[in-house]
Amino acid sequence: MDVRARLIGSVRLPGAVALVEGPPHGAPAGRLALRRGDRLEVYGVAALFADASDPEVDAPASGAGLPRPEAVFPAPWPGWDRGVDAVAPDGSFAVFSGQRAVRAVAADGRALWEHRHGCWGPVVGHPHTGDEQEVCAGLEHGSVHVSADGRTVRAHVVDADGTEQWVVLDARDGRETGRTPLEDSAASGSHQFSLPGDGTVLLCIGMGQDGVLLYGAGGAGEQDGEQDGEAGEAVSGVRDLGEDLDRILLDVHPDRPVYLTVEHSCDDLRLHAPDGTVLAGRDASELGEDRCWDYTAGFVDADAVVAAAENGEEEDGPGHWLLDAHSLAILGPVAYPHPVTGCVRALGDGTWLTHDRGTDTLSRWGRAEG
Repeated sequence: MDVRARLIGSVRLPGAVALVEGPPHGAPAGRLALRRGDRLEVYGVAALFADASDPEVDAPASGAGLPRPEAVFPAPWPGWDRGVDAVAPDGSFAVFSGQRAVRAVAADGRALWEHRHGCWGPVVGHPHTGDEQEVCAGLEHGSVHVSADGRTVRAHVVDADGTEQWVVLDARDGRETGRTPLEDSAASGSHQFSLPGDGTVLLCIGMGQDGVLLYGAGGAGEQDGEQDGEAGEAVSGVRDLGEDLDRILLDVHPDRPVYLTVEHSCDDLRLHAPDGTVLAGRDASELGEDRCWDYTAGFVDADAVVAAAENGEEEDGPGHWLLDAHSLAILGPVAYPHPVTGCVRALGDGTWLTHDRGTDTLSRWGRAEG
């Protein structure tokens, strides 16, 4: 049976495709962080969609004007936009994942600290001009994550010899307090999430055709921000969760310490405990013949998951399905008041986002009553 969706609001937001189709930049609860050109903008979800549309309309509405961002962080390297950045939970600073450094920046543009590392460029040991704004060839990049208490930054970086590291930095001054070598990694890119109520931080590393790596660090009983040893020493508690090098981290539950992955070839979705144990799974074949999951899915709220799924015979992009967040049982395809396809981003507050490439419109949806 179809699950009817209601349109809560929509807005034409240039660059909004990154909010739905790209790895999300970490933002405080109820906020969206959007990298646009030479700055990282933070919007309140409620304010962004304040001009709510009538639930009975059959086409997206657009507000008269775009609300001003709650905060704007100037990017330290305007020509570099590949890294996955993060905003502190209190919104007081952002951390940028650069090609050759990680830098924390205040909302007024002040550089708070910087942690230098090797270059993500694909050729090890290639020369640099000395200009910090130089952008080298290659699309490879790392990511950063700010802990829930704002005290710790975890950064996926690369050394000068090409070895990748997962380092722990003090959010106050950028001092390195620990690191773990990621010797099996040859990253194209990465992103990080933390599990609520548990303290586990998850690092997902995509390696293109070579597969996916997934690591977990910290967890119940460990204070995020208290690390082992001196700078340069390995951090205990980092666990390899990628049992088959082939699962992509999609989202974490808004309330429980569980997370969602999709198999690299999109055959199945799985729900996991912090240690990687599979709690539930759902094959795309259960949706029908020639179906496969897409690379976007997430928790609408504590009880539901929204996921995109493709049909090999259709050309209009993937449709959306609602699943039970505990068992991943299929609740039904999402029925919109007008055609909606493509990627989807769940917000965990009972709503989700879609993006219309033709009009650059970002729309927010919820389940219709009744």
